[in-house]
Amino acid sequence: MKKAFGVIIIILCLPFLWWISTNIRTELGTAKAHEEQIENAIHLPAVQAQLPVILIDRNGQTFSEEYVEWRQPLTIQEIPQIAQEIFIVSEDVDFYEHIGFDLSAITRAIVVNSNSKSTSQGGSTITQQLVRMRYLSEEKTYERKLTELFYAYELEKEFDKETILTMYLNESYFSNQVYGIGAAATYYFQKPLQELSVAEIAFISAIPNNPSLYNPLKNFQHTKERQERLLDNLAASGAITLSDATAYKAETITLNVKHKIQNYPMYSTYVLQELRWLVAEKEGYADRLTNTQNEEEKKQIQVQLDNRLKTLFQSGLTIHTALDPHKQALDEERMTAILGTGQLQAAGTVIDNASREVVSIYAGKNYEKYDYHRAYQGVRQPGSAFKPLAVYAPFFETTTHTPDSIVNGGRYCVGSFCPKNYGGYLYGDVPIRTAFRHSYNTSALRLYNTVGVEKSFSYLNRFHFRSIVAEDYNYAASLGGLTYGVTALELADAYTSFIDGSYVLAHSIRKVTANDGTELYSWNTERDQIWSPKTVKYMRALLADVVANGTGQGVYSNSDYIGAKTGTTNDYRDYWLAGLNSKYTAAVWLGYDKPQSMEKLEAYKIHHQLFNVLLD
Repeated sequence: MKKAFGVIIIILCLPFLWWISTNIRTELGTAKAHEEQIENAIHLPAVQAQLPVILIDRNGQTFSEEYVEWRQPLTIQEIPQIAQEIFIVSEDVDFYEHIGFDLSAITRAIVVNSNSKSTSQGGSTITQQLVRMRYLSEEKTYERKLTELFYAYELEKEFDKETILTMYLNESYFSNQVYGIGAAATYYFQKPLQELSVAEIAFISAIPNNPSLYNPLKNFQHTKERQERLLDNLAASGAITLSDATAYKAETITLNVKHKIQNYPMYSTYVLQELRWLVAEKEGYADRLTNTQNEEEKKQIQVQLDNRLKTLFQSGLTIHTALDPHKQALDEERMTAILGTGQLQAAGTVIDNASREVVSIYAGKNYEKYDYHRAYQGVRQPGSAFKPLAVYAPFFETTTHTPDSIVNGGRYCVGSFCPKNYGGYLYGDVPIRTAFRHSYNTSALRLYNTVGVEKSFSYLNRFHFRSIVAEDYNYAASLGGLTYGVTALELADAYTSFIDGSYVLAHSIRKVTANDGTELYSWNTERDQIWSPKTVKYMRALLADVVANGTGQGVYSNSDYIGAKTGTTNDYRDYWLAGLNSKYTAAVWLGYDKPQSMEKLEAYKIHHQLFNVLLD
């Protein structure tokens, strides 16, 4: 009977046991899901905060900084022991003993908060504070606090104590968009952390506890008072003596606040654009853009390039450049003075002949950072300044003619294309030298037709004219008539081929290094031989003759050589001058952003004056 009764009881209990086991499985599954969620969360990458991008001139001096938040991460070896002890003593005295959280501190916080009916008491360890900075909000709720404990425990399993302390000291907020104790040292005192006195270290260490209250730029006295409490804490812990604490508290704190360096925006803005070209070239984006005709695919590649650059900026970069700060400043001042008031604008580029580096660049009068940059964005028709590249150099390269060979300057048409010479004048047979000196259009077309459109562009395409398109493969190109045009930067770049016949893309960037000094990018410096010595000899002679006897009169130089070519477009809407002396190659454009006639300015030869500044 008892046995039967037991069987009945067991049978009756089976549904209850099934219900319990089902709920246990559910709870275990939920717990496992939470565990995986926490593990996934804690393995998130480091905070994506942009580190500074620093631009360095040829003398090794910083001339521009790009950042929203000022950060200078340090290793634990670079952070003085006294700085580490200040935070441990004041924020988490048991840091090296606990497992991410301190149960006794949490218990005290719960008791205090229960009695006061608030959640103001924290009881947070350094690890918990790091978790909050990286992954969680600052809201003071028990639910968030519980999540924080899980994260802190997992973080302690993932990293050792030194790594956690390093991250904490590098990510703490020191007010005024300054993050990390290393950045705080350079921002508030313009000195590395290692060079700060104990009093100065304690002063900046006072800030993170309450960055608003202890903002030294607004509440210096509050910061000083907390600094003194921190020094007292150090003395109480035995880290320093009482007499040391008294001496440190008496030390005068003098702030030397860092201001963001933003010198030479004409040059720095261009450098950042060149960085985009450099990354595109080195990482294959440029080839992919060249090899696709699909506009949607091009947009996707550009987005990918944007994302890549964003990642690079976030990691921190130092860009070493060829900027000549003295020349840049002088060129800007003198060219702006020549342009005077009004709407007349100009663009110019100066390239060092020996290194093929951009040493100075002029973006336009009253330029401010990220404005329309006329030197590399201002695509305009080049007029006759294009003839040396499209016509005369290819002609000498592909024939046995010399500057003394004869060419006719009379009427000439290719199909329906019938250009006229300046003033409508017709000329008979003249030496090529004369046709070049006075920029006869009909003579240039004759020579261009001899070379052939395809052959001419086989040379032009070896330069970096970014706005030349397939529609430009025609006879108007012989006179600089292009669909869009060229920039002052591109024209100066191409003219460097008349230095010695060789060519490599002119660049402002010498190298790009990561935050740890590792070199990431640099331009190829191997040069391509475009023109033979014979062609170079003839072209340099023709360019020099233009300055001595032709449209380039008024151009001068203190060097032993000077050669140039002018260009004027239809209705006098653009004036150009491009050429070189023994030290520099340069190009200048003069005009209005909204094209209009400058015929009344022709006699003043303003572009000649600007060109002289660039070659000085």
